[in-house]
Amino acid sequence: MEVKILSEHYHKDDFQGLTGYKANGGYEMLKKAFTMKPQEIIDLVKAAGLRGRGGAGFPTGVKWGFLPDNGEPRYLLCNADEGEPGTFKDREMMERAPHQLVEGMIISAFAIGSKKSYIYIRGEYDDSINSCRQAIKEAYDAGLLGKNIMGSGFDHDMDVYCGAGAYICGEETGMISSLEGKKGQPKLKPPFPAVQGYLGKPTIVNNVETLASVIYILRDGVDAYRKYGTEKSPGTKLFSVSGNVVKPGNYEVPLGYPLKDLIFDLCGGLKPGRKLKAVIPGGSSAPILTAEEAMVATLDYENLAQHGSMLGSGAVMVIDDSNCMVDLLGVTLHFYHHESCGQCTPCREGTGWLDKIVHSILDGKGRLQDIDLMDEVAGHMMGRTICALSDAAAMPTLSFLKKFRDEFEFYVREGRSKVKGQAHAQM
Repeated sequence: MEVKILSEHYHKDDFQGLTGYKANGGYEMLKKAFTMKPQEIIDLVKAAGLRGRGGAGFPTGVKWGFLPDNGEPRYLLCNADEGEPGTFKDREMMERAPHQLVEGMIISAFAIGSKKSYIYIRGEYDDSINSCRQAIKEAYDAGLLGKNIMGSGFDHDMDVYCGAGAYICGEETGMISSLEGKKGQPKLKPPFPAVQGYLGKPTIVNNVETLASVIYILRDGVDAYRKYGTEKSPGTKLFSVSGNVVKPGNYEVPLGYPLKDLIFDLCGGLKPGRKLKAVIPGGSSAPILTAEEAMVATLDYENLAQHGSMLGSGAVMVIDDSNCMVDLLGVTLHFYHHESCGQCTPCREGTGWLDKIVHSILDGKGRLQDIDLMDEVAGHMMGRTICALSDAAAMPTLSFLKKFRDEFEFYVREGRSKVKGQAHAQM
């Protein structure tokens, strides 16, 4: 069953505005935060075991602890780019509960000693951009942003920055480059952003869902937060479910929740007459699971890693037996080729090569040795670039070829889909 903590009030139309948000307890935890010492908040977040909800799953409190005590200005950046295909949880929060994000950011900024923050939102998210700007304006008007917030002596300013729809800017150093007005390309690490980030200053980058979760750790306490989830993956998480299910959408469940229960109970199962074929559990870059693996997997970082995949952004893409895996890989690789920033040779050339090979198969011009070639190219792309985009193209390639090789071989031999019975060029 769902456990609605972050999403408890999303169904209320007035929750988007300041009045409705405060009527449901909004900004009470900010008031509480100002009665605490910043280090107490950091320690609380560490003890709760909150892990980054953007994809990497790194412990949030630990990341905050990396900030050097050097007297330099510190920045807090909210990564609201949400470019991973299949992911739409952050968008819903920003549109339905923007003050939830704003309050979480102010509390987090107080904890790390930041006087300036930015919400970096992907350019296509017009409604999210507008709702966040409106929420920030309301917060300023109410004295919740700006000078001496709530008489605490803490000053903080916040702005929205719009990206231009580049997947690469979802990577934290690429996002920082874009925010600085440069080409959105990732930077070598170290130095890590916590030491030398935005404008060369100590910077913390957290996801929308991560920052909002801080409110509820303060409200409910560590034990209540850890009541849900697993020991290493505590709390609840928002999952964006898309694909061949009866009821796609965002669902909030405890980490460790059975994947089959999410699909067949909460999402109403598959369309009539269809069978489960595969599931991509963490966005398009996550290695695919077969139906058999999906039926025993649980939605937490450790279990999905044991199955050779990853939780990622929490985008669960459900695939039934009407889908051709060659088609799906073709769409995926075209995306990553298009989104590569071109900075690293293995990614720039590798994504293009994979895209070209899979589409030659789809056009009925493939050779059997092309399947092994794709496998070899993808293998050489892993772990050899500044950021993980090269891996994001390679991982689905390797998993599709390993688990559904028969469909690729059939397409090469017959010049048509094993599932759909026709060539891509004719579709």
